Amino acid sequence: MQNPRLLIFGGSGFLGTHLVETALRRGPWREVVQASRNPSPEYGGELRRFDAHRSPLELLAQLDPDFVLVAAAQSTMASCEADPEAAERINGVFPGEVAAWCARARKRCGYVSTDLVFGGKPAKGERYGEDDPPSPCSLYGRSKAAGEASVLSACPSALVLRLPLLFGDARGRGLGASDGLLAAVERGERPALFEDEWRTPLDVAEAAAAILELLAGGAAGILNLAGPERLSRLELGLLVLMSKGASEAQARAQVRPTTRREAGMDDRPSDVSLSAQRAEALLGRAFRSVRKALSA
Repeated sequence: MQNPRLLIFGGSGFLGTHLVETALRRGPWREVVQASRNPSPEYGGELRRFDAHRSPLELLAQLDPDFVLVAAAQSTMASCEADPEAAERINGVFPGEVAAWCARARKRCGYVSTDLVFGGKPAKGERYGEDDPPSPCSLYGRSKAAGEASVLSACPSALVLRLPLLFGDARGRGLGASDGLLAAVERGERPALFEDEWRTPLDVAEAAAAILELLAGGAAGILNLAGPERLSRLELGLLVLMSKGASEAQARAQVRPTTRREAGMDDRPSDVSLSAQRAEALLGRAFRSVRKALSA
């Protein structure tokens, strides 16, 4: 396929901006279209205003993209609990509509999912792999698991990418696990960080590059993307603050260690660490540690 067109739903989000910028810089795509409620010319590509509450069929027929990547999401537990109907629509139903169109039109389809489809049952191994069945603990996790199922049912050749907690450059918007923390500290807050919730954090730019490479390379089915370290939210936060010059003691003084129970959130999963061995084998490289990514 020469000079293909890539359509990214959710192209103005934390991950989406990196997807757009990386696709324009590295990818084989002739055109990159960012479709979102508030598309921004700052990140490049063709802009299309779109709300995932709507059917995607008209836009898909109009643009006729060769690759479609669904990164749009109702992306936090709190927002999903506040609006369950929107969560089920945007995270579960909408991706299946996109995938069904891709199957009919014989186009490549990718869907961005989450490590929070896990947590209700322990992993078969040390970390959750692609063969572990979903066991979500939240409406967010359930809606994303529904999205995975709807995508692969409609388009078996689609690529589903489960992402961990993402950190990295939010382009000054205070988003993600690192910039969100730094913004809170700069406001004079002392953010509460869980010391009993473990993830496998990954730099957002590295995640975007891997997603696009796997999508362009023809990978299909479910793949996990994740960093090599199993870290608590507190451990990650301390590394972020120390990367900005704070000593460990100074970093600890800027945050408030807590537990899920103390925060009234003991229904949150304690450990959703992912194994990314399959994706790393396809990519031919390992993902960077938090320290290396932050130092870069």
